[in-house]
Amino acid sequence: MTAVGATPLLPAVLPAAAARAAADGRPDFPLVEGGAAVEVYVDAADDPAVVRAAGDLQADVERVTGVRPVLRHTLPARAARLVLVGTLGSSPVIDRLVARGRLDVSRVKGRWEASVTQVVDRPAPGVDRALVIAGSDRRGTVYGVYDTSERIGVSPWYWWADVPVERLETLSVPSATFKRYEPSVRYRGIFINDEQNLTTWSHRTQEPDKNIGPETYKRVFELLLRLKANYLWPAMHPYSDFFNKYRENPELADRYGIVVGSSHPEALLRNGVHEWAPWAEEHRGADGGLPVYDYTVNPGVISDYWRARARENAAYESSWTIGMRGLHDSALETKNATTIPEKVAVMNDIIADQRRILAEEVGTKAEPQIFIPYKEVLELYNAGVRVPEDITLIWPDDNHGNMRQLPNDAERARPGGNGIYYHLSYWGRPKSYLWLDTTQPAKVWQELRRVYEHGVDRMWIFNVGDVKSIETGLSFSMDMAWDVGRWGADGVEGALAEWSGRQFGQRHGREIAAIRTEYYRLAAEKRPEFIDRGVFSPVHHGDEGGRRTAAYDRLLRRARAVGAKLPEAYRDAYYELVEYPVHGAYLMNLKYYWADRNALAVRQGRGAATNRFADLAEAAHAEEAAITKRYNTEVAGGKWDGIVNPYPSQIPKAPGRPTVTRVARRETSGLGVAAEGNETGASRPLSFSSYTRDRRFVDVFNTGFLTLDWAAEASHPWVRLSSRGGSLTEQTRVWVEVDWERVPEGTHDATVTVTGAGAEQDSVEQGSVEVPLRVVNDGARARGRARGFVEAHGYVSIDAVHTDRRVARGGARWRVVRGLGRRTGAVEAVPSTAAPFDGDPAVRAPELRYRVRFSSTGTFPVTVFRLPSLDERGHRRVAVALDDQPVTVLSGQAVATGNRGDAWARNVEDGVERLTATVTVAEPGEHVLRVFMVDPAIAVDQIVIDTGGLPMSYLAPPESYHPVFNPDPLSGEALEVPER
Repeated sequence: MTAVGATPLLPAVLPAAAARAAADGRPDFPLVEGGAAVEVYVDAADDPAVVRAAGDLQADVERVTGVRPVLRHTLPARAARLVLVGTLGSSPVIDRLVARGRLDVSRVKGRWEASVTQVVDRPAPGVDRALVIAGSDRRGTVYGVYDTSERIGVSPWYWWADVPVERLETLSVPSATFKRYEPSVRYRGIFINDEQNLTTWSHRTQEPDKNIGPETYKRVFELLLRLKANYLWPAMHPYSDFFNKYRENPELADRYGIVVGSSHPEALLRNGVHEWAPWAEEHRGADGGLPVYDYTVNPGVISDYWRARARENAAYESSWTIGMRGLHDSALETKNATTIPEKVAVMNDIIADQRRILAEEVGTKAEPQIFIPYKEVLELYNAGVRVPEDITLIWPDDNHGNMRQLPNDAERARPGGNGIYYHLSYWGRPKSYLWLDTTQPAKVWQELRRVYEHGVDRMWIFNVGDVKSIETGLSFSMDMAWDVGRWGADGVEGALAEWSGRQFGQRHGREIAAIRTEYYRLAAEKRPEFIDRGVFSPVHHGDEGGRRTAAYDRLLRRARAVGAKLPEAYRDAYYELVEYPVHGAYLMNLKYYWADRNALAVRQGRGAATNRFADLAEAAHAEEAAITKRYNTEVAGGKWDGIVNPYPSQIPKAPGRPTVTRVARRETSGLGVAAEGNETGASRPLSFSSYTRDRRFVDVFNTGFLTLDWAAEASHPWVRLSSRGGSLTEQTRVWVEVDWERVPEGTHDATVTVTGAGAEQDSVEQGSVEVPLRVVNDGARARGRARGFVEAHGYVSIDAVHTDRRVARGGARWRVVRGLGRRTGAVEAVPSTAAPFDGDPAVRAPELRYRVRFSSTGTFPVTVFRLPSLDERGHRRVAVALDDQPVTVLSGQAVATGNRGDAWARNVEDGVERLTATVTVAEPGEHVLRVFMVDPAIAVDQIVIDTGGLPMSYLAPPESYHPVFNPDPLSGEALEVPER
């Protein structure tokens, strides 16, 4: 559909690829022209959700044009045009059109949540032409209505992210028939969880709500429907009001068409955090004691507690959580059952009791029923809990986006089907991420494709925290839930471009998508909420922390450049959706970078620079507070007061303000030198290779506070220095390069000599420091002849997507997933349903091949950086070999324990798992490194071979020289981090 008179800023495209349109060549259907709007008809007897949504269409047309259509419940006696909204079987006028063959409902009638939008001539007596929006059921009709709203320029995020609506005087939609077929996943929704910020905001702004009440839920319900979702687990924590506290909440949800369920610790819609204590108070034992929430101790009291809610909510379309955990998301309490078999028996009794309650109080409407084997309940389920076949199994991830377990053949055959509970936001061990949307969409795509391939299509629930900040990830997840096959492995950035174009205009979509992709990549290296002291090295690989922080600085500049091109009306939405996340993540990293430089300066004995770095760290923290205050108090006129807070009191181990050290002023000056690769001094030579054509730094600093004059001199004319001297009070960074046109071939030792003298001779510590250089020049011809990755500096670093060849075998293969992992993409072993390759992988398993040119010989460690996927029923194995040498099989991490400090915790914090084997290089020259799939769904990000010079660092070193994939390793590198 198109909006006549629209500027190119807002595209008129529909997001769902599951929808199909067919052109018929007829003229567009006007909705508003000449200041008059076409009336909207909906039968008053249709479902209340449909009648309400028709009212939203009425409001949306007014948002676009300023003209409000009349909403009718009776057909007009005479109308040139009319919008007809109705549900098959609930709207007589719609049913008559179907019966007469005037409305095409093929692949719509009898389907789940499907719809057709079609222009029909003479649909009723006195009506010349109508735009008919008809659904197979009530939500199908609602989605058809919101499809039309989005296509005339009203974003699903018009309210929740302040995406403006382009004003038009004339509005029309094409007359082509449009169908939305049924979704890939039946129930698609969110869990509002760890909702402290949302609670604060609701309390401050959503009168008469207090701590998330009906006014807030009205906004949530509408957003869900506009995103084509249908399901909700409401907020549950002590600081928010529980859903059923307001009895209008479940009635509202039903009137909107939202299915309401409850999370894994909230059986049968009961919120134990709020509701158990008063119930227990009313049901004291004969001795006056309060009953505990333990089914082995108080089964009768607990059963009655569940029954009361089942009876209370029986009339509404609800989802019923079966099973039991402790109060407030804690482990199951079983005082009288201590062993696993005993606990399994208790869980079986609980399920039987709950099923009986639902049968008696709700009857056949008690569906869907779900069982969530979360944390310790998964162990009990695997040990023998009997879940009736018609209950949907909801498989949880590990809270960090890695599915723990997927259904086997028997579980896939169950009539109740399978679903997932997936985190886009999380509170808990080992660290929380609630502040920003930081899970790579490519990671979401990989895991959701995998679960769907395993038959998990009944229910997808996404933990979205406070809703705000997860806008992009939630939209992407809901689009996938509707049409899981819409995007391929190389299409995720295109999906981001399409979504960004819908919010800010197609001409900006690709650049915003590129910005978001880089933002997610940096978060994949380390989420900003996970940052800590001493993670990124300030001395290795050209200042690892500085390179990362400079990448953020470049990204923020790109984001601001796009924002400056947008009309003023779009600035609030752009700040919320693009600029604030980039800026906030940057500042979180920046303050820790400067704090690390401060700590290093203390160890190096620096003077004024030590305090300078402390000032920069604290300034970054203050700027972070300032932009958050702007979000809460200025953006959209202060609409979001309290919605953003990187450090709500309930978050454990939030990064916060890093500690810094200041030194007392010393009325002295003195020369200090620290070369790259050295915390102090210059004992480790600066390494240069004609393949990578490196740039290395030497920090020249003052050990005091008075002015220091310094000079630097190179031992050879082909050594270039960015600066050869001057005066300094704090420090300067000198960049050292080699003029490769002048240096002779071979290996050379050179030096850079730094001398210093104070301006006042009675207060100076004079000195001279020699910085050694090791320069290896194999010549331009050797560089040109190289066919693969070339060893330099004592290592080979490979981005896994840069293969020489990918070999498919045994019905399986490796594919590239763009935008996944720490670099430009990762390679994934597919299909995810393939059988493991036991035996010799070199004979039967799909393979990745990399050409590597070694100059060293020996036995060297090779580390495969794989993404930390899980499979608690199987293995996480990959294999490596060099040339035709024997294959080494590497096994991945153990199951997710939730314990801090174990392998799983380290891996999810880092976003990778490092698996190490050894390879033997008997002769220098070209070799082939081979990586084999052993288990499916393994994803490999990077590969590093340490030939004796690899320093300890968090990230893999920059990729080695490759004539095709990395011919200019220095391109795009920033020299220094701006002192903001």
